Formats: sequence, C-alpha cells, structure tokens
Amino acid sequence: MAEQQFVHGQMDTTNQEKTFAGFIKFVTRGFIIAAVALIVAALLNA
Repeated sequence: MAEQQFVHGQMDTTNQEKTFAGFIKFVTRGFIIAAVALIVAALLNA
C-alpha cells in the first residue's frame, strides 16, 4: 500500500470553514436573543 505524503496547506477545509461560520453565527444570535430577553425582563420587572 502506497503511503501518501502529507503536504502542509493542501487539505480542503471548506466544510470546516462553513461549519465554524455556522457555529459562530448560532452563538452570536443566541447571545443577542438572551441579552434582549434579559433586558426585556428587567424592564418589565421595574
């Protein structure tokens, strides 16, 4: 069986980049929703 030689920088990372971008978008939107919910709850309780 022939071994493939690893060459730094030639791996296709498009799937990883898309997954990471989706994760960052999800976390950012979740944080914004949580912050807005806390602000609304604080204003309604005041």
